[in-house]
Amino acid sequence: MNTGSDRGTNESAADESAVRATGAAEGTGAAEGAEAAEGAEAAAEAPHVSKAPAFIKASKGLHLSWQVGVFVVGLAVIAAGVAMLILPGPGWVAIFAGLAIWATEFAWAHLVLRWTKRKVTEAAQKALDPKVRRRNIILTSVGLVIAGVLIGFYLWKYGLVLPWNLKDQ
Repeated sequence: MNTGSDRGTNESAADESAVRATGAAEGTGAAEGAEAAEGAEAAAEAPHVSKAPAFIKASKGLHLSWQVGVFVVGLAVIAAGVAMLILPGPGWVAIFAGLAIWATEFAWAHLVLRWTKRKVTEAAQKALDPKVRRRNIILTSVGLVIAGVLIGFYLWKYGLVLPWNLKDQ
């Protein structure tokens, strides 16, 4: 399946085999399922190619330094993302960006990123299911009602006094 993009052939082949494997999992046929299994094996055996420039790949020491630099930059972005989970900011976006930085050099990060993209897509599709949306709306409504009742009870019993300012009540 050539979409005309400028992605590498290994990535295109991996995407095609993933699409075929998905079709096989949904029961599209034995011939397509066998073809998907072969494509998945070929994608699994395809080596991860570094995105470093050619002159850096030519020298082993320089390439190792490049990989250390990519690891440190990716780690810094991921650490900032973890901090932004608590502090204001787009924490998950930064974590995924750091993982994408690592994926340019490390095969394990590329596999984790691809797995994460697949799981996020599946979750988005599941969230669009009408039954799931209805369930989520009901659970949110029940949670808001419970929180409202608890806040109302607290205000009725103690008034507008903060919990840490209560005196022997």
